[in-house]
Amino acid sequence: MNVPVIGGHSGNTILPLLSQTSPKNALPMDQVKALTNRIQNAGTEVVEAKAGTGSATLSMAAAAHRFAESCLRALNGEFGVVECAYVENSEAISQGLAFFALPVRLNKTGVSGFAPLTPLSDYEAQLFNSMKGALAGNIRKGQEFGRSFTL
Repeated sequence: MNVPVIGGHSGNTILPLLSQTSPKNALPMDQVKALTNRIQNAGTEVVEAKAGTGSATLSMAAAAHRFAESCLRALNGEFGVVECAYVENSEAISQGLAFFALPVRLNKTGVSGFAPLTPLSDYEAQLFNSMKGALAGNIRKGQEFGRSFTL
């Protein structure tokens, strides 16, 4: 199952779009809420399972591997390669947030555009509205951190 994930990179800024899975699902709302929470807190869940002795390194490595493979497939000319990525953009769904994770189309030259999304469900829209402030703060902190370095 493919689940588009938009928003940020931590906690409630991660917004899995369970209404837009491929193939489609018919999960009841209680399961959507539980699964959304579990996806948002997966990294914390791994750290807690390791009793504080490690991090979700393998999860990050698996994600990096998947993204690298998708980039290589696109560089080799495969059409229709789409991955969710946290990128600078001005797409309407980002609602003015300079950096935002959304499905990107990859081709031989890199990101060729953004894959279309259908409108968010009412639940997803509610979560989106409640996380915008936190994500804006994360972006601001990241930009400040980046500006603090000189080469």
